[in-house]
Amino acid sequence: MANVLQGLLLPFLGTVLGAACVFFMKNALPAWIQRSLTGFAAGVMVAASIWSLLLPALEQAAGYGRWAFLPAVIGFWLGVLFLLLLDRTVPHLHQGSSEPEGPRAALQKKTLLVLAVTMHNIPEGMAVGVVLAGWLAGLGDLTAAGVLTLALGIALQNFPEGAIVSMPLRAEGLRKRDAFWYGTLSGAVEPLAAGLTLLAAGWILPALPYLLSFAAGAMIYVVVEELIPEMSAGDHSNLGTVCFAAGFTAMLALDFALG
Repeated sequence: MANVLQGLLLPFLGTVLGAACVFFMKNALPAWIQRSLTGFAAGVMVAASIWSLLLPALEQAAGYGRWAFLPAVIGFWLGVLFLLLLDRTVPHLHQGSSEPEGPRAALQKKTLLVLAVTMHNIPEGMAVGVVLAGWLAGLGDLTAAGVLTLALGIALQNFPEGAIVSMPLRAEGLRKRDAFWYGTLSGAVEPLAAGLTLLAAGWILPALPYLLSFAAGAMIYVVVEELIPEMSAGDHSNLGTVCFAAGFTAMLALDFALG
């Protein structure tokens, strides 16, 4: 039970702690810090997609023989297309952009920012739920340590996301408490998505290779479509690249140290 609660709540805790930066910092995050945090988050997400999702998906599909790659490829593309669909149908605003994306909607900027982060927190929550379901079902290559590693990795990349939502809202005049709650709200969908996925374990286990790679595809879409452009914007964009490498190796180390 403790491992289940860790898996469900650790990623959300990362968002909460990041959003709480509004209580300790007076000004908006400088652009170079935002790029650094975004790069770090992108590196963690790529590493988590490979070691915690795609490789287990391939192992789960080993019985397919020479076609063992097929569930991973299909699931990966379904994840990409799912995020593309959300990108086109949900109004949202990426950090650093002045033009909302998706259908036109009479929503405030803070709501659009929260929606942008919430969109890619859904597959992250699903990823935790799928791995938890596989571990609880006793699948040998999905372990409690693997669940903890994935949850910690997502928590690490959620910390900058929470700060990147709450700090700009505070800089625009929102009260600290309100900015904190908006930042926190952006991550609330993760434990919800993880819990719903876990409740559907009986139906998802036969499709586990597809669902693991689905979450990976959705996360990689977010990295390429959103995080890499943000970490590379402006001068000295190599800082974002270095922090990407730091996030990638941090997740790699977590996976092998705890796995």
